[in-house]
Amino acid sequence: MGYKQVILVRTDLKLPKGKLGSQCAHASVEAALKSSRDVVDEWRSEGGKKVVLKAADLNELRKYEALARKEKLTTALITDAGHTTLEPGTVTCLGIGPDKEERIDRITGKLKIL
Repeated sequence: MGYKQVILVRTDLKLPKGKLGSQCAHASVEAALKSSRDVVDEWRSEGGKKVVLKAADLNELRKYEALARKEKLTTALITDAGHTTLEPGTVTCLGIGPDKEERIDRITGKLKIL
């Protein structure tokens, strides 16, 4: 197994497609920037695999953030600025990794793809 990154998105917000895409991009970039250069280089050399998964609500998102941090995985919790469709401060998604797939799968392996 190689490296991957996952992005958990709150489905209770019912984000428009464009907003969803931009929030996922924020999570991916922020988590990658917080990761070690060696891990990012390896992940990118393998194609930069990303998987977007469903989180029911803020409580579930925070639960997975805590589990990932406990396992010392890089996380990036994304809070919207509120310029368009959401209220300022709305937490939309969580980026985890990149890291080894098996490490991330231990935390998020049972979640469904968006």
